[in-house]
Amino acid sequence: MSFSLPAASPRARSLTGVLSDVIASVDGGESTLPAVRSAILLVVDGLGARNLAERAGHARFLSTAATRRDVATTVFPTTTASALTSLLTGADAGEHGIVGYRVRIPGTDRMANQLSAWDDDAMAPATWQRAEPLLTARGRAGRTSVVVSKKEFVGSGFTLATTRGAEFAGIDALRDRVREAGRVAAARDGVVVYLYVPELDGAGHRHGTDSTQWTGLLEEADEAIRELAGRLPRDVGLLVTADHGMLDVPRHRHILLGEGDPLLADVAEIGGEPRMLHLYAAAGAAGAVLERWRAAESGRSWVMSRDEAVAAGLFGSRVDPAVAPRIGDVLVAARADVVYYDDRLADKAAQRMVGQHGSLTDRERIVPLIRLGAYA
Repeated sequence: MSFSLPAASPRARSLTGVLSDVIASVDGGESTLPAVRSAILLVVDGLGARNLAERAGHARFLSTAATRRDVATTVFPTTTASALTSLLTGADAGEHGIVGYRVRIPGTDRMANQLSAWDDDAMAPATWQRAEPLLTARGRAGRTSVVVSKKEFVGSGFTLATTRGAEFAGIDALRDRVREAGRVAAARDGVVVYLYVPELDGAGHRHGTDSTQWTGLLEEADEAIRELAGRLPRDVGLLVTADHGMLDVPRHRHILLGEGDPLLADVAEIGGEPRMLHLYAAAGAAGAVLERWRAAESGRSWVMSRDEAVAAGLFGSRVDPAVAPRIGDVLVAARADVVYYDDRLADKAAQRMVGQHGSLTDRERIVPLIRLGAYA
C-alpha cells in the first residue's frame, strides 16, 4: 500500500548542517554565513516557526528580525533527543542512532529513554550515539567550544554523548545564562558557544503554548536575546534556532489504548512518544500489526513499516545496519491533532502533557533560523 508524506519546505535548510556552518564561519571554512571572530548558536527548545509567528506580539524582537528565509527543517522524529543530536553531530538519525525519545535496545526487551537512561553498559554515551560530536572534533583540533546550559545537564549522559570535549558552564537563570554566553563570545577569540534554552519546551508540555506561562517565558527569552544582540561586538555572530515546534492537544483528542484494544494485538513494546510511536511487534507479526494500524488509523496518521520509513529517507539518506533494529517495526506519526497513549500503564503523568511534538507536520518540523549580530 502506498502512502504520501509531506514535502519539505522549499526555502528551509536542514537543521543537521547548522552547527557545521557556524563552526566554519569561525574557523575559516566554507560557510553560508559571514566570517566572524566568534559565534553563538542559541537553541530555544520547542520554539517552532509557527509558534513564533502566532505569538509575534510576545516576541517582538525575534519576530521583527526574522524573514521568510529564516527557517530550517528539523529531523524526524521531531523530538529533542534526535534533533539536538543531529544538530550537534551534523549527522542524520540513521547514522547517529538516536531515532526517537524512547526506543528498544536491540536484542533485549529493555526500553530506554534516550535523554535520561544513559549508562556504561548498553547505552554508553561514547558508543550508543554513533557519530562524533562536532565540538569533540573541534576540541581535538585545539579549538575552544563552550556549552552554556542548565546546571542539571552538567555531566549527563546526553551531554557526554553530544558535546564531550567542550567546556561547560551550568547556569540556571535564563537571563544569566544568555549573558554568560555573550560574555564568553565577546572575550574569547575563535570560540563557538552553544547556548541551550529549555524553558519554553518544559512550559509547553506542562501548560501548552497558549498558556500565560509559555508566553511569559517567550517574552523573557525575547528580551534576553534582544539584550544579547545589542551588546555583542560587531565581529561576533549570533544564530537563533530550535529543535522542533509544538502544538497543543486537548484531552478529548487523546487516543487511549487500553487492555484488549485490537490495535495492541501482537505489539510487544511501544516506544517513541505520543505523536510518533515506534511499535515493536511480536516475532513474525510485523505485517499483521502494520495492516491493523493502517486500516484503523491512516485517516489521521501516517502509518508505515520500518522499511518504508527508511526508503522514504525519514532517518536520513543512510541508516546504519546497527541502527535499523532500534527503529520500530511499525511507525505511527500523527497527521491530525491527536496523540496516542498506552492506557494500560499505571503512571498516567504523561497524559497530563498539553504541548506535544514528534511527528511530520510543518508546525513540528519548521523552526526559526534567525541571523543576528555579525550574521545579520
